[in-house]
Amino acid sequence: MKVYTRGGDRGETSLFGGQRVSKDSPRVEAYGEVDELNAVLGLARCELAGAADLAAELERIQSTLFDLGSELATPAARERKGKLAPRVSDAEAEQLERAIDALDLELEPLSSFVLPGGTRAAALLHLARTVCRRAERRVIALAAQEPIGPAPVKYLNRLSDYLFTAARAANRRAGVAEPRWVGRERG
Repeated sequence: MKVYTRGGDRGETSLFGGQRVSKDSPRVEAYGEVDELNAVLGLARCELAGAADLAAELERIQSTLFDLGSELATPAARERKGKLAPRVSDAEAEQLERAIDALDLELEPLSSFVLPGGTRAAALLHLARTVCRRAERRVIALAAQEPIGPAPVKYLNRLSDYLFTAARAANRRAGVAEPRWVGRERG
C-alpha cells in the first residue's frame, strides 16, 4: 500500500465511510488539530526518559487521541449506519482526573501564574497544552454545526489540565524552579 493516493490533490479528503469533504471543513480542522496535538505529545515523550510514568501516561493519551481523531472523522450519519469508530467516553476524562490528582500530591499549591518553560520537557508539555486548547476550540466549532456528543470536549478540556499539571511535575522532578509570572505596573 502506498502512502500517497493522489485523492487529495484537489483539496478534498475522505472521511471514515468514504464521504468526500473539503480539507478545510470544520470536521477535518477538528481532527487535524487532534493529530497535531498527538505529534507534539510524541515530541514531549522523547524528553521524558527520566519520568517513565509520565511518558507511559502520554503514550496512553496518544492512543486515546487516535481514537478521538477516528471519532471526529466519522460523520454521525455513518455512525447510524453501523460503521462505528472508537469513541471517547467520560471514563477517559475521569482517568485523567485521577492522574492529575496523583501528580498534585507531589506539587506545591499554586500561588501565582506559571509561565511555560523550565525544562525542555515542561516547555513541550505547555506547548501541547496550548495545542490541546486549540483542538478543543475546533471541536466546539464542529459541535455547533454537527452532532458529536459532549465526551470529546470534556476529554480535551481535562487533557489540557493534565498537561499543565504534568509540566509542573516535570520541572519539579528535574529540580528546576517553575518560571512564575511577575506582574508589571501599568500606567
